[in-house]
Amino acid sequence: MRATLASQGWSFATDGATTLLKAAEQGGIRLPSSCRNGTCRTCLCKLDSGSVRYLIEWPGVSREEKQEGWILPCVAVAETDVVLTVPAARPLP
Repeated sequence: MRATLASQGWSFATDGATTLLKAAEQGGIRLPSSCRNGTCRTCLCKLDSGSVRYLIEWPGVSREEKQEGWILPCVAVAETDVVLTVPAARPLP
């Protein structure tokens, strides 16, 4: 599977078991993050297409935010190819 960052056009491999945050790092891309456990919301980004599932039962995203497509990539794994909007993403040095 692939994850693509819409604004930058960058993509990285994801395996359906690794969080999107960790898969991005393995692919040379830094997504904003802090706690890495789904509570601080630093990594909050928009899922433009595709689907994810969460590794924890209650990620820090409201029902309304989920309906609007917001996800927390620190605790989300891709179930399909995904397209994300993450304006603050940067290449790793």
